[in-house]
Amino acid sequence: MAGERSHDVAACKRVDGGISRVFQLLGKRWTGPIVSVLVTGPAYFVSLRRAIPGISERMLSDRLTELAAAGLVEREVHEGPPLRVVYRLTEAGAALEPALDELGEWAKKYLPDDERPEGC
Repeated sequence: MAGERSHDVAACKRVDGGISRVFQLLGKRWTGPIVSVLVTGPAYFVSLRRAIPGISERMLSDRLTELAAAGLVEREVHEGPPLRVVYRLTEAGAALEPALDELGEWAKKYLPDDERPEGC
């Protein structure tokens, strides 16, 4: 059309592809808290569920499956009885710890503190 300026698409700011991939995975509800718990060490499914108030068994199972598919979590079955499954971070998952620590510090500084249960 007459009067329109040509637009250099390459000059536009774009979201970094790596950041998009990170938040596509870690930005899902419950994923951050799951990884945060596993940073402290391996955990059984029931321990993870107790450590993350409000998460359903189905959602925890779904998120753990996604994290395993992404190579951040590994699942180890301990034959029973009872059959128990322990989850732990892979090397790639454990490498998230410094970033999670930084995000936690940022949140303490810039986000309002919500009420915490007594004893926490």
